[in-house]
Amino acid sequence: MFTVQSLLDDYQKRKTLERAEKLIFTGIGDRDVYNITAPFDDNGEWIIAGRVEARDTEHSEVVFFVEKNNVWTPKEDLRAYQLQDPFLCFIHGQLVFGGVEIFPHPENNNALSWRTVFYKGDNLSKMEQFTTGPDGMKDIRLIELTNGTIGVFTRPQGEKGGRGKIGFTAIDNLDELQSETIANASLIQEHFVEDEWGGANEVHLLANGEIGILGHIARFDHEGSRHYYPITCHYDPTLNRITNMEIIATRDDFPEGPAKRPDLQDVLFSGGLIRKENGQAVLYVGVSDAEAHRVTLTDPFAKYEKDSMIN
Repeated sequence: MFTVQSLLDDYQKRKTLERAEKLIFTGIGDRDVYNITAPFDDNGEWIIAGRVEARDTEHSEVVFFVEKNNVWTPKEDLRAYQLQDPFLCFIHGQLVFGGVEIFPHPENNNALSWRTVFYKGDNLSKMEQFTTGPDGMKDIRLIELTNGTIGVFTRPQGEKGGRGKIGFTAIDNLDELQSETIANASLIQEHFVEDEWGGANEVHLLANGEIGILGHIARFDHEGSRHYYPITCHYDPTLNRITNMEIIATRDDFPEGPAKRPDLQDVLFSGGLIRKENGQAVLYVGVSDAEAHRVTLTDPFAKYEKDSMIN
């Protein structure tokens, strides 16, 4: 079992971060941009998707941004989506994009519920919705595996997942990505303790065909404030087991800045990781539910590939 404290203790012994910086966005008024994706190529243009939201609300939209002179500006010919926390991947030659849709809670008039919505298409200008996840579930992520099947990482909560644990199943094609299939995914062998939680944010197919997960682990403190940390780990589908989990950054590693609320100051939400050929990687994160930053670090997945070669 992995705990925040044990992972933090280990992280303080091996920090490798450098060049942390805040990303600058324009064209969105006085709203914040956070919980971004890493940049991705869409028809030859590098784009970031970000959660755009006023400081006093949870109602947000996902906007696609392009960079010029170190400033990210909305791409005018792409629509915005009434979603939170965007993510994307490429499956069987298609772009798959998604985010979290909020809606009135069916039983509590003063609360919201949520579900994950999925779109697919040849590029961002040709996306169509094709499925939704179970009500109440975030952090559903996909990856195309070496045998052509699709790995599906889930995050149930409640009776099955407590405060939030990671599940996994495999499907043959995107038509099989249905709410029931997602809900029925088996939990990965024990990984988070009961009073902590986490999920997968981006899944990487490694050079050796194995799976690396970029995700988060989180907990409350005694005052009720939230603490979120980016993690990476290795997943073995044959054993249904996570190994080598580690925290790869903390809020103190980034420039100071505002928070959406006081209880969200110590929150880093993993958006994406760009692996580089020089053994480094660039991590993109949402910070304190109010800003977006990036930082260069030692590639956390490289050792999984090397260990496999040694074995």
